[in-house]
Amino acid sequence: MDYATLKSLRSSDFEDAADGYRAVGDMASQAKEDLENQIAAKMQEQLEGKAVDAAVKQLRKAATNFHYTQIECGVIATALNALAQDLQDAKNKLEAAVEDALSAKFTVGSDGSVSYPAAGEKVEGEVPKGGTVIGSPGGKATNNPIDIAGDANDTAGALGRQAENNHPNPHYGRAVACANRIAQAIHEATEADSKWAPKLRKLKADDDLTVSNRDWTDVQKDTREVREGAADYLDDIKAPPKDSMSNASWWKGLSEQEKADYISMYPASLGAMDGIPADARDEANRIVLAEKRAEYQVRRDAIPDEPEPRSMNNSKWLLWAGKYKAERDKLDSALNGMRAIQERFDKTGEGRLPEAYLLGFDPEANKDGRVILANGNPDTADHTAVYVPGTKTVLGNIEDELGKSDALWRQSAKVAPGESVSTIMWFDYDAPRSAKPGDSGDIRPEAMYDRHAEKAVDSLRGFLDGIELAHQIAAPPHEFAPEGHSHTTLIGHSYGSTVIGDVAQDHDFENPLPVDDIVAVGSPGMQADRAADLGLKPKHVWAMGGGGDDEDVRLGGRVVGLGDNWVIPTDESFGANIMKSDSGSHGGFWAEERGKASLSLQNQANVIVGKYADVSLDSEAHW
Repeated sequence: MDYATLKSLRSSDFEDAADGYRAVGDMASQAKEDLENQIAAKMQEQLEGKAVDAAVKQLRKAATNFHYTQIECGVIATALNALAQDLQDAKNKLEAAVEDALSAKFTVGSDGSVSYPAAGEKVEGEVPKGGTVIGSPGGKATNNPIDIAGDANDTAGALGRQAENNHPNPHYGRAVACANRIAQAIHEATEADSKWAPKLRKLKADDDLTVSNRDWTDVQKDTREVREGAADYLDDIKAPPKDSMSNASWWKGLSEQEKADYISMYPASLGAMDGIPADARDEANRIVLAEKRAEYQVRRDAIPDEPEPRSMNNSKWLLWAGKYKAERDKLDSALNGMRAIQERFDKTGEGRLPEAYLLGFDPEANKDGRVILANGNPDTADHTAVYVPGTKTVLGNIEDELGKSDALWRQSAKVAPGESVSTIMWFDYDAPRSAKPGDSGDIRPEAMYDRHAEKAVDSLRGFLDGIELAHQIAAPPHEFAPEGHSHTTLIGHSYGSTVIGDVAQDHDFENPLPVDDIVAVGSPGMQADRAADLGLKPKHVWAMGGGGDDEDVRLGGRVVGLGDNWVIPTDESFGANIMKSDSGSHGGFWAEERGKASLSLQNQANVIVGKYADVSLDSEAHW
């Protein structure tokens, strides 16, 4: 880049182009939203048949294309804005140098050279002549064309400064300084152009209508390269320490462009931040889901087929197993979980299920992954339920846990018509593999202790604080939430109730747990011997047990000490409301038969929407 080009450059042209790409991305986002949550959802809600299924399938493919377009446009827009800033910074330096030169009555040539007039004390009867200098980005003035290839070395620089100080014309030193600043500005603009030109050329998709796994992995690569190049541009919007209050304040203070840039460049970071609005977290986590699903599938496809027979006597199989089996099983489990999340997105509209919000996703978090998914927007819901699953939960079997959250939403919405409900499946901890000795022949000592629950305290508490704060910001007080607070119920199944017990006891009067009710389902113990220890009035603590293997789980928890002093929530001495249950097993509390909810499910739903009088009890809480 030369002097004339930089002088006439309009960085706003690049910003306008970025705005154009952002507008296209916004249109693609809206089209995706309409296809998934309006058109396809309404078709599934009101119509049936093979033709409908085929049409919905095509709509989903189109939605995927729009999602890909949205993400790539966001990456391109950020790149253009970063390029504009780099060039504008260089131009600002150029303009400042030129202004200083002109204020000294110097002349700046079309090549960036600086001419200065005759001045100074006479030497041999003559005033020292004026001259013209051409700067160097290294700080050494020359009479040669501007050198943007490299800086002068330290020795040359020192000699140049000495010459400036000893020059008989007092204007010489200032002219050199201005010329060097001009050269440095041109050098920086040239570097910016050289840095961004190849990056922008790479940002193009295949000329087909199929978004392949390779396309998604390319998005990851594109984002990484742009993020590295735009480090200075993005530096002003780095996230604060990750607590809910500072996150919410930071997000609120960003411009719309900065928010869009952050989602494009740091989706994984933003998706994990408590206190951020649900729609922003969902957008970020869906990017992560699409990219990780493609990445894992590409890795899975690269693993050779398993040799037959699968026998210790087959040397080929032994070699394959030693090299690939663990990785294959890990990838298969993760892909099963990601498929289940996508299937929940695709079910929007079925049985009037609302739009899903992916509030957390990372297949590599903890030991078995992170999934936090909401039915309905908790930021605006009148009633919110956070469901914490228990032992054996992993990303690979998350479909079962999502199904329980779906059932909770269906029944809660049914018993509270006209009120909005959000049910959230929260899995963001390392769940132990077994809660009872001898389960499936696999005794896991880790399941007999509280350490997994203890490690989950900060993450669950941060999430609860975050959704409470986001709700207060998004939803003003109204009929069902007169104080701007969503009625929130925390439900724990099995070891999930142990997690809740630890979280609930980790509080003080100035910082109470932001929930209205706690429900323990099939609990092996909450590390408390009284309902009052959980920080709520006992009348807002609820417990439910079942038959069959659920009785074994509760006995096992009592024996190994998850119940403090051998007391578990379904004991009358615990002091909670003991709800009636018709579950015949440890996993049957969310059963639905031909659209009719079980008594166990009905009771949970009535607590969720605050219809306490409709809850069937075996014994009432100790008030």
